[in-house]
Amino acid sequence: MPFLVIMVRRLNRLKKKIRLHSEGNSTLLWGGLTLALLCLIFGWAFGFQSPWFISVLVASTVVYLIVVNFFRCPIRLYDGNTEGIIIAPCDGKVVVVEETDENEYFHDRRIQVSIFMSLFNVHANWVPCDGLVKKVEHQNGRFQAAWLPKASTDNERSTIIIETPEGEEILVRQIAGAMARRIVTYSAQGEECFIDEHLGFIKFGSRVDIFLPLTAKVQVEVGQKTTGNQTLIATLSD
Repeated sequence: MPFLVIMVRRLNRLKKKIRLHSEGNSTLLWGGLTLALLCLIFGWAFGFQSPWFISVLVASTVVYLIVVNFFRCPIRLYDGNTEGIIIAPCDGKVVVVEETDENEYFHDRRIQVSIFMSLFNVHANWVPCDGLVKKVEHQNGRFQAAWLPKASTDNERSTIIIETPEGEEILVRQIAGAMARRIVTYSAQGEECFIDEHLGFIKFGSRVDIFLPLTAKVQVEVGQKTTGNQTLIATLSD
């Protein structure tokens, strides 16, 4: 038990230093305990000076640091006018900017902007615009690679519809990837939402799609890196 108490205390200190997301609490704690136990087993079996123990210790440390990096949750505030704009809901890389048919909610042509999050990106999601949450829906599905075009309609996903103060409807879709097994959505139907608020969190590799009206002016291009709650994605027409 003292070992468990020490792990909890160290995790809390680590969270204060680098601001870790609460969604990672159990993963970091039990993952750390599992890796520590694995190292102890190799140490007892082969000796704590053996190459086997040192290799497992180094590999476990690297894996744990990658997971810690994944659960980072930086505090970001958008410094600018929020009227009529769409801000990046996540860190990542733009993989799609195109006109497409959105057939699940709008049933018409929309501009789709998709951002892929790798294992090394922050996976917290931010609200992309001020407005009113009109709908939140979770749909089960497959776990294909998130960068594939079919991931938008075939993978497990959560769909959030936001009506802006200007009367435009924006669709935000959180999509699970090949490694992602849990989508968390904080927004609820009927609530007001604002830029700077957290929309949700996706664990371990994923993607976020935004569907905009055709009159929107997109400000990003394919291949561009985005910073959640900072990068301007599009401006809406007056």
